[in-house]
Amino acid sequence: MTGFVAALFRHPVKGFTPEPVQAAQLAERQPFPFDRIWAVENGPSGYDPAAPAFIPKQKFTVLMSIPQVASARTRYDPATTVLQAQAPGRPMFAERLAEPAGREAFARWLADLLGEEARGPLRVVEAVDGHRFTDHPRGHVSIINLASVRDLESRLGVPIDPLRFRANLYVEGWPAWAENDWEGRRLMLGWAQAEVFKPIVRCAATHVNPDTAERDIDLVKGLYDAYGHMNCGIYVHVTKAGQVSLGDACTAPETAPKAEDAACP
Repeated sequence: MTGFVAALFRHPVKGFTPEPVQAAQLAERQPFPFDRIWAVENGPSGYDPAAPAFIPKQKFTVLMSIPQVASARTRYDPATTVLQAQAPGRPMFAERLAEPAGREAFARWLADLLGEEARGPLRVVEAVDGHRFTDHPRGHVSIINLASVRDLESRLGVPIDPLRFRANLYVEGWPAWAENDWEGRRLMLGWAQAEVFKPIVRCAATHVNPDTAERDIDLVKGLYDAYGHMNCGIYVHVTKAGQVSLGDACTAPETAPKAEDAACP
């Protein structure tokens, strides 16, 4: 069973604009390149860069709690660390996040945009030593099966932008919802190999329209009412490094794994 990569995205700043890429070099047991490497604390989160550890997403400015985050359009340049941001009625922002002054400037710009929606104080923090601000402590790389999204659309009777799910890879060619049964099984992603870690349980972030910044669909309830679960997408762990590019094959498992292979190493 073979699908193909229809889209690749990174999310340099947690909660903010997905950025399309043409290709990515996946490293063994590592997250997607330049994904969730920055985050904005919404009040003290307890994050310590000297001892980075998983922090729940509720501690940051994310769509789950602040839909207006989607009104900011951001673009990050990894080479220069310049973050550009714009929003209706706001001045254009462009500063280097590698510099303390740049981080403080973005926190001020964002506080002005979010107003009372943010508890604050806002503070931009960086993931160090391989840490990432993912929603799950072992959610290395995320994949959405576009056939599953279309099936959900048909059940709910409304169009659903796949970007609501904020994945790294979007795949065409897999049967709808087949991925929910692949835990512990192995995939080819372009030239990389991966093992499915678990289905992704969805939250209220998916309720937010990425174009309008409004909560307009209760997708969590929709998933549960339609299927009896709240899953959409899968997390995978890269087990062999390699490049994945737009149009590359994504070979799904054909048979059940052997008992000794069922658990993630």
